[in-house]
Amino acid sequence: MAANLAQGSAMLKLNGNEVSAVRKTALSAKVREFQKRNGRPPGLAVVLVGEDPASQVYVGGKIKACGETGIRSFEHRLPAACKRTELKLLIEKLNYDSQVDGILVQLPLPIGLEGDEVLSWIAPHKDVDGLTAHSMGLLWMGQPRAISCTPAGVMAILQHYGISVAGKSAVVVGRSNIVGKPMAHLLVQADATVTICHSRTTNLREHTSQADLVVVAVGRPRFLGREDFKQGAIVIDVGIHRQPAADGKTKLCGDVRYEELEGWAQAATPVPGGVGPMTIAMLMENTLRLAELNVAT
Repeated sequence: MAANLAQGSAMLKLNGNEVSAVRKTALSAKVREFQKRNGRPPGLAVVLVGEDPASQVYVGGKIKACGETGIRSFEHRLPAACKRTELKLLIEKLNYDSQVDGILVQLPLPIGLEGDEVLSWIAPHKDVDGLTAHSMGLLWMGQPRAISCTPAGVMAILQHYGISVAGKSAVVVGRSNIVGKPMAHLLVQADATVTICHSRTTNLREHTSQADLVVVAVGRPRFLGREDFKQGAIVIDVGIHRQPAADGKTKLCGDVRYEELEGWAQAATPVPGGVGPMTIAMLMENTLRLAELNVAT
C-alpha cells in the first residue's frame, strides 16, 4: 500500500492493527501449509516467571495470537521465587523438544535472575526474539535467523504503507538491545543514514528536529512533542505506558504526544494501535521462520 505523503496533507496514521491483521491472515495460510507438509504446526514456548501484571497481559496476547494463526503454544509459568537452576533446566528441556521451534522468555525477570544470562541458555536456533548474542551477531552480519520483533514490526509498517527510508536521515532515540540497536541496524540496511541518541545525548532536539524519520524508544511517557520534530517528519512511537486518566481510570500513551503531530508530521504511529500489535505479529512470523529452518536441518 503506497502512502500519499505529500507536504501539507493530513497526517497519515500508521495503523499497526491494520497491518498486523493483514500479515496474520497471510501467515495463517503459510502455517497451514507447514502443518500439511510436516504433520505438525510450528511450536512456540512462552516462559513467564513471576506475577508481573503487565507481563501476564503480554503473554496472554502472545498465546491468543498463536491460536489465531494456527501456531501451537506451550505456556510455562514459574513463581518469582523459582531457583535459577529450575529455570535453566526448563529452558534446556525446551531446547531439545522437537515440537518447540521457538522459545520466548518474557522480560523483565524478577530480581535475582539476570536477563542476559537467561537468554544465553536458549539454543540459537530457537531464539525467536532474536536477542541472544549469537542472533545479534547474525543480524549484524546481514544473515539473521530471527530479527528482534519490535524493530522488525516497525520495518513492516513502513513497508506496508510504501514508505521508503532509502536516502533519508533517521534518528533512533534509545539504545537497548531489544529495540534501539537492532532498529538502527535495520534502517542502515534499508539505506537510511542513522544517528542513535539516548538518555545522555546533549540537545536531543537538535538531532530529532533535523531527521526525516524518528523512532522513539526512550521509555518516558509523552516525552517528545511537535516542537521536537521537523515539519513533514515520519514519527514512529515504540513506547507504551499506562497513566491515570481524568475519569479516574487509566489510559495508554506512548513516548510521543501524538495529538500534537496532526498537521505537522507526514505520518505517525498512534499508541495504542501502532507498533504494539506488530511486535506480536512479527513474533508469530519468526516462529514460522524458525520452524521452517529447523525442519530443513
